[in-house]
Amino acid sequence: MESLVLGYIGALLVGVTLGLIGGGGSIITVPVLVYVLHLNPITATAYSLFVVGTSSFVGTIKNIKDKRIDYRAAFTFAIPALIVVYLTRKFLVPAIPDIVFTLGSFDVTRHIFIMVLFSIIMVLASLSMIKDMSYDCAHQQKRNPKLPVILFQAVGLGLVTGIVGAGGGFLIVPALVLLLCLPMKKAVATSLLIITLNSLIGFLGDLNIIAIDWNFLITFTAFSVVGIFLGIYISRFIEGKKLKKGFGWFVLIMGLYIVIREIFL
Repeated sequence: MESLVLGYIGALLVGVTLGLIGGGGSIITVPVLVYVLHLNPITATAYSLFVVGTSSFVGTIKNIKDKRIDYRAAFTFAIPALIVVYLTRKFLVPAIPDIVFTLGSFDVTRHIFIMVLFSIIMVLASLSMIKDMSYDCAHQQKRNPKLPVILFQAVGLGLVTGIVGAGGGFLIVPALVLLLCLPMKKAVATSLLIITLNSLIGFLGDLNIIAIDWNFLITFTAFSVVGIFLGIYISRFIEGKKLKKGFGWFVLIMGLYIVIREIFL
């Protein structure tokens, strides 16, 4: 019961983070589900896709009203990416063996493999927050990159989203700005639509593979959505840019903790 309460508090914090800084909250969904609620990583990544997709959908509705989304760019990335996400969840993830490979006497299990891969994604995401990376395309002429470049980016995004259950906004935003020269605000808004589509389509690939506890999942997601509105309200009084760097350090520490826990403890 105590772990369930802590899990719902974690869900609320996920939403608050999304509401405050416009991203990053989904990166802590899987650790909450695995380490607080003790779900196995495959189930946790499936649930994370639903939570991330639903939470991003809430933000997407607002962006549609504000007319911030570049639909051509969104579907250019989303269509190949969501195909890869669906196929990854449907076929690749279930095919990961119980023991992926062995290093000497140390067996890298499916659990360790997924969580360490997830921690690498967390570290990359944290660095982008800590450094407060900005992407500028103003000095370039707006260009139409070759299709193979877009496909490569989209496939990479689909694999990341499908395997670790994270939305991948820290990958999508720079790609939209640097490849398609979208303004930053429009890139962030477009990213949320892509995350919504990829996450929910990826979740569909799990429906016939994983037993879904809908009561728990909907309740967890509801806490996250409530957290988004709470975060948006708090953001009126606290500057999200300052919080982003602090949250980046938090994600970095958590990512390193996962590696240490899975490999050395």
